[in-house]
Amino acid sequence: MGSLRLTLCTAVLAVAAFAPAAQAAQAADGGGVSVTPSTPAPGADLTLRVTGCAGRTATASSAAFVADARLTGADGSLTGETRVRSSAQPGPYDVRITCADLEVKGRITVAAATGGTAPAAPATPAAPVDAGGGWTATHLSAMEPHAVTPGAGHAVTGLVLAGVAAVAVVLRRSRRSCGTD
Repeated sequence: MGSLRLTLCTAVLAVAAFAPAAQAAQAADGGGVSVTPSTPAPGADLTLRVTGCAGRTATASSAAFVADARLTGADGSLTGETRVRSSAQPGPYDVRITCADLEVKGRITVAAATGGTAPAAPATPAAPVDAGGGWTATHLSAMEPHAVTPGAGHAVTGLVLAGVAAVAVVLRRSRRSCGTD
């Protein structure tokens, strides 16, 4: 029974020792990198996925990217997003992904730009933002704005408050002059 345990333990140790080397060999040839869409056009957003990284974060860089992509995940599978430069010429570009324990290399192919351009998004919202205001947000946005100026009610309220203040000042002065204060 002792030799069976020794054989099993040796087999487990051998698998544990050679598994990272097998993953690194797979990643070194670019087999662990996938790109969606597979052939992005200039200016397109893309998603990168890499397998075989032991860490929780990685960085993907390429001359085709606007900025380096930050990849996050767990269990050896990391994903992240970036954008292809709008000035990128069609053709293949190398992608270098730096993980905690290794460097993965891959390749993307940028497709030729399409003839039309996508319409730009408006700078400000064209309708009220659905932020939970319910009927009020929609109703108030449809109202015509108008200036609110003080009316007769505001004038009367102001005069009454000024009169009350004047009476309070007169009563206070009369108490001081009598010496009761």
